Amino acid sequence: MTRTLSAIALLVLLGASAHAAPITITVTGGKTDQTNVIVKCPVPKDTDAAAFNVVELPGGMVPVQIAQPAQTDDSVTKQYVVFVIPELKAGKTVTGKLNTVNYFVAPPQFQFAEKSGAPTELLFVKVNEKRPVLQYFNLPRDPKDHYYTFKPFHNVYDPATGKTMLTNTSAKTAKDGQFPHHRGLFFGFNKITYGDKQTADIWHGRDNVFSQHNKMLKTEAGEVLGRMRSAISWHGTDGKPFATEEREVTAYATAGGTMIDWSTVLSTKLDKVRLDGDPQHAGFHFRANMEVSKNGKQNTYYLRPDGKGKIGDTRNWDAKGKDAKTVNLPWNACSFVVGGKRHTVLRINHPDNPKETRGSERDYGRFGDYFEYDLTPDKPLKLKYRVWVQEGEMTVDQCKALAEAFVTPPVAKAVAGK
Repeated sequence: MTRTLSAIALLVLLGASAHAAPITITVTGGKTDQTNVIVKCPVPKDTDAAAFNVVELPGGMVPVQIAQPAQTDDSVTKQYVVFVIPELKAGKTVTGKLNTVNYFVAPPQFQFAEKSGAPTELLFVKVNEKRPVLQYFNLPRDPKDHYYTFKPFHNVYDPATGKTMLTNTSAKTAKDGQFPHHRGLFFGFNKITYGDKQTADIWHGRDNVFSQHNKMLKTEAGEVLGRMRSAISWHGTDGKPFATEEREVTAYATAGGTMIDWSTVLSTKLDKVRLDGDPQHAGFHFRANMEVSKNGKQNTYYLRPDGKGKIGDTRNWDAKGKDAKTVNLPWNACSFVVGGKRHTVLRINHPDNPKETRGSERDYGRFGDYFEYDLTPDKPLKLKYRVWVQEGEMTVDQCKALAEAFVTPPVAKAVAGK
């Protein structure tokens, strides 16, 4: 397990809560063996689970966090018990019991760091260590500094030390490096039409088009996860908003890397907003640090469901060719070198997302996919992806296992009073 009972005993005193009824949790695996499995278990109605912070499992004990529903969860459920199981065999059922640990020393946990005039940081804090995990580039849009502030996005740090930013952050001008409009974990479309022949390019921010962070709707931070949900507005050339977005990003405390869930709900009050683009400039993408653009052709390769690609080899959907290997990919991974170390980023596309998805890859570490969509008041756009970031290389089987854990999560049930 991530943290065994013997390891925790050095730091804590174990004692059942005197104020909460016992809660037993059963977790049943899916169709395949899975790793780094995120378990979300609804808390039984009228049950007080706030005091619990660990679950005792057959292999040891792992932290739990009592969390509110994520954007993609059932909102009817008011609370979830969330924890991570390092490995879960196909179809296997494990049973655990929630308990309470009184720590002598504060346990490792996520914390938010906010400073006026600077992006919001999500840290993972241990004794004498504060490791950056994510950075939310949520600076207010400044018309005098348009290119630098025309869209919010998330930067990702290396999961081992947090000293290296793996993503490409914001640039002051379009000449700062190679294609600097590609930033971090980001989302947009370059061919948007609405109203009376109005157009907007949220991707590049041309003609003063922009999206902006308006406010933070919710944050949660604890031993298992750090989560932020923000309100973002999309503005046309006239400065008026034509769509609104609620974007949520969650990082989990997982062994061997950083697990990130990214989701959004894009809405409009207009009759229709047409979302379109091309594989390189629309959809949800990851862009590696600008350093990768200098060594990409020598060090970057893609790992796909059909195997490992050659160094520098890329695949891109083309309307003329329509390569089936670029359509509706369940997952795709990019391996690159930054800060003197190789890292691999896996991006998982949930099957509930709109089809068809059209993939794009570049040797400088920008990859993702897009789709066409007609946004209406009755049909908001709902998306969910998972991203795994680790040092070193991965195999097809490892990527597949993580994808399966996202698409077919384990079935978890909690029963109070046992």
